[in-house]
Amino acid sequence: MAKIKGAVVVDTDRCKGCNLCAVACPLDVLEMQSKLVNNRGYHFAYTKNAEKCIGCQSCALVCPDGCITVYKIQIN
Repeated sequence: MAKIKGAVVVDTDRCKGCNLCAVACPLDVLEMQSKLVNNRGYHFAYTKNAEKCIGCQSCALVCPDGCITVYKIQIN
């Protein structure tokens, strides 16, 4: 049976740094950038532990600005 792995893409320029995605993630994949800011002056979410992502899409569902896209990748 094929295994499913997730891949999270964050539009860092649109992110307002609300942290909802990081809190919603059950596997601690996302984290807020503590030192860098985007072009709007906000700390943004980034993928800290990409290898842990299972593609559950919890982060994308709670993002109020639609900044997160989750892809599911099939691994044979």
